[in-house]
Amino acid sequence: MTGVSDAVLGIDIGGSKVALALADRAGRLLACRRRPLAPSGSWERDLEILVGDARAVLAEGRAAGAPARIASVGVSAPGPLDPERGSIGAPPNLPGWRSVPIARFLGERLEAPVVLENDANAAALAEWRFGTGPRVASLVYLTLSTGVGAGVIAGGRLLRGAACSAGELGHAPVEWGGLPCACGLRGCLEAYVGGAAWTRRLRAIAPEGSRALALAGGREAVAPEHVVAAAREGDPFARAELARYVEYTARALVGLCFTLAPERIVLGTIASAAGEELCLAPLRARVRAALWPVLAREVEIVASSLGDELPFRAGVAVALAGLSA
Repeated sequence: MTGVSDAVLGIDIGGSKVALALADRAGRLLACRRRPLAPSGSWERDLEILVGDARAVLAEGRAAGAPARIASVGVSAPGPLDPERGSIGAPPNLPGWRSVPIARFLGERLEAPVVLENDANAAALAEWRFGTGPRVASLVYLTLSTGVGAGVIAGGRLLRGAACSAGELGHAPVEWGGLPCACGLRGCLEAYVGGAAWTRRLRAIAPEGSRALALAGGREAVAPEHVVAAAREGDPFARAELARYVEYTARALVGLCFTLAPERIVLGTIASAAGEELCLAPLRARVRAALWPVLAREVEIVASSLGDELPFRAGVAVALAGLSA
């Protein structure tokens, strides 16, 4: 590799982890680092540690022959945030982070332009560039993990919408006046299929003798991954819970298809882990049965292909998007 502009740095900030990756302009990963994130209560202190991580990744890349400087830094972070100002609001899982000027802070210390993007949008960019999406112009990526969000690619461009709020599918209602959601509304998709909400439900209603409880080692530990594993073994309770998951997810996807008519919908985390038989096939059938035939023929519903690489790819995709903006 030659020239200082051949490398980009991606940073993915989650509620419990940080992932960094150095890559070339083709997206080839040159050096990576991932660690748990335990917020200190001070965003300045947390970001100084992050700068140290970034410099360590750059040093590792230089040792492998990568350029000493970087052309762009891409940051994927939870909202609320303002990509135009490069600031993060007050993410619920990052105590002490309020009105954080992250782009300016990192840019000054790393001596490179910084691009900030919502984590769901960053994941959509990563899937579109590196995963299941390079051959389509319209794609929606759904994060189906602790919470539920979506990133939308329309006409080959990221769709942000007013107040950068496009893609908040987790807060589309799937039951009018339904269960309370952490956002303050009721009946949101996230209140039914988000990992945090689903975990609370499982710990409250899982019957004694359920295989999910046995796999978890007790009621206080049961979580969606135990339901998926138990369903694979044929546990009736787990199978019923996954059927409920499919039903509520399908309700949201039908509205999404009529609104955006995407060529591809990519599902991450829980849906991806549950796999074809337990989740994807019944979900496709449920969605397509509720669509016009022309829409049903055109939309693909698939699992994310990036797996554990997604956090590294998300930040890199944001950095590369910044170079082409």
